[in-house]
Amino acid sequence: MDNEPKERDTGEDEAASGSISVARSFAPNRWVKLNVGGQIYTTTIDTLVGREPDSMLARMFLQDGSMKPSEKDEQGAYLIDRSPRYFEPIINYLRHGQFVCDANVSVMGVLEEARFFGIYSLITHLEERLGQQEEPQSDRPLTRMDVIKAIIQTSVITELRFQGVNLSGADLRKLDFRNINFKYANMSHCNLSHTNLNYCCLERADLQYANLECAQLVSVRGLCANMIPQECVPIWKESI
Repeated sequence: MDNEPKERDTGEDEAASGSISVARSFAPNRWVKLNVGGQIYTTTIDTLVGREPDSMLARMFLQDGSMKPSEKDEQGAYLIDRSPRYFEPIINYLRHGQFVCDANVSVMGVLEEARFFGIYSLITHLEERLGQQEEPQSDRPLTRMDVIKAIIQTSVITELRFQGVNLSGADLRKLDFRNINFKYANMSHCNLSHTNLNYCCLERADLQYANLECAQLVSVRGLCANMIPQECVPIWKESI
């Protein structure tokens, strides 16, 4: 009987060495399946690792074994308990480096998932994108409907202020603005024809090229207001 020790099978060695050896079996060009919230995604190790090597997805398959891959479903796909709705823009970003999102998908939702997975370059891009969307919204001109809602919702005994508000180009004809504070407001190119502005504060307001035809202006405070008259057809005028 041969008593010499037999060489251990290489596969057994790898299996015995734990998660590090398992991670080493993932070649960059190997295809893997991810089950994200019930949706199957097929991709390569290179896609998951190449662009964001410090992300959670990358660490699942990196050769250093820093994070053990998740459990698999019956089809062999790695289970990830996240929303597939927001994961798809993330996996596409890892593929080609561009953020593409359908109109019905919340950018904020994608941002939260990017934070969860640690896709830092995408996080920076989405935060900048959301910031750019918020800035114009905060300074957008109020519409006639916005102004009417504010008037209706304000008690007659409460002072209504549009101080510093952007009303540029708004159609405000025939409205009752008595005693309202428009100090520093941008009212350029507004249609204020037949509007009651009695006792209003228009100090330092910008009314250049506004239409004030037949407007009531009794006891208006207009210190340093810009009231350059119209020189051309106003931009709010409807076509005949």
